[in-house]
Amino acid sequence: MYTLMIALFVLGYAAIAFEHSIKIDKAASALITGVVLWAVYVLSGANLHDAEHHLLEHVSEIASILFFLLGAMTIVEVVDAHQGFSIITDRIKTDKTVVLLWILGWLTFFLSAVLDNLTTSIVMVSLIRKLVKDQHLRWTFGGIIIIAANAGGAWSPIGDVTTTMLWIGGYVSTGNLISYIFLPAVAVLLAPLIYLSFTMKGTFERPETIEHHGHHAVVSTAEKTRALIVGVGGLLFVPVFKTVTHLPPFMGMMLSLGVLWVVTDLMHRRKIESVRSELGILGVIRRIDTPSVLFFLGILLAVASLQTAGQLKDLATGLDSAFDTTTQTGVYLVGGIIGVLSAIVDNVPLVAAAMGMYDMVPGTYFAQDDFFWKFLAFTAGTGGSLLIIGSAAGVAVMGLEKIPFGWYLKKISALALIGYLAGIAVYAVQRWIIFG
Repeated sequence: MYTLMIALFVLGYAAIAFEHSIKIDKAASALITGVVLWAVYVLSGANLHDAEHHLLEHVSEIASILFFLLGAMTIVEVVDAHQGFSIITDRIKTDKTVVLLWILGWLTFFLSAVLDNLTTSIVMVSLIRKLVKDQHLRWTFGGIIIIAANAGGAWSPIGDVTTTMLWIGGYVSTGNLISYIFLPAVAVLLAPLIYLSFTMKGTFERPETIEHHGHHAVVSTAEKTRALIVGVGGLLFVPVFKTVTHLPPFMGMMLSLGVLWVVTDLMHRRKIESVRSELGILGVIRRIDTPSVLFFLGILLAVASLQTAGQLKDLATGLDSAFDTTTQTGVYLVGGIIGVLSAIVDNVPLVAAAMGMYDMVPGTYFAQDDFFWKFLAFTAGTGGSLLIIGSAAGVAVMGLEKIPFGWYLKKISALALIGYLAGIAVYAVQRWIIFG
């Protein structure tokens, strides 16, 4: 059972990776992989009651992510339907590819720290669709958005799920997290941006403005602005709501969606039915990319099965026994490898396994707010960029822009690796300067 589950996971992963070659949608492969792995786990003799209990626990966590994703995607679609993002894109006057690359990269980096990497990725994909006509160029921008969103999320307590886990658990504090991880996170983005600045030349072409169902005739500038402010304001409100109430982030997202729903209904209540149906939530929600949500569900179910069956725990234990974590070198190796592995399996169970393995013992590298936990927050947050399905941001961009797994592997993974190694180097130098 143990080995069979790993083999089936690898097979499902390969089906996702070669989606365009086998002509089977990645969502189908992910769903089949997720369900089959749980079936194998149960049929192999696991206690049915315990298995069901674990499954329902994981489903509750997965559902909170999916509801969050649905809410964010709907809010972004509503703002987009009202052409709210044109207020931002119209102010970006450049037609130089490299200039736009730097603008999008740093905008994503800082926005991700305030929102989170998943929400920011969805917003930024909507922006590049309004700015760039060429699909392959958009894919390159999408790759940078993934790297920037994960890097920006790593240095903020609310920017990435794993960073939030460590922060809420008391493993790292806000001040130390920002001061120690900010510069390494900057290096993660800066290295690929510098490289691309020498390889990408010329200008880009903007897409033509196409009028759909007379939207441009019925959406005033005031309505565009209102939709943008309420929509983006609602997204910014989510981490505030979480901090104040301690409720899961999807609750704040649902509240923001509800408020935007009321605002848009009131905004268009005197207009004809066809306009209301196109611009309101009920019309917009039909355009949500449901296959991407189902793909997310399948991937998370598959990883959850490996977590429940013990493969991920054994992986973390194996790393601990293979490297001497009483030395700085050992800690760097374990943290760095966990970051790379987070590009293959979800970083949440990997970090959860590490949190369960190591006690916060004063005087060691595992003390509260010490070396290992800050380094783990950095590597687990940024390592997922190495593969497109290694992070929530990557999965969202992949689904929205239909970026092939193989294309990302060829064009972006090396850039992400350069940034990842540069960030580790900056972290090491920074620690050496502080502690000698």
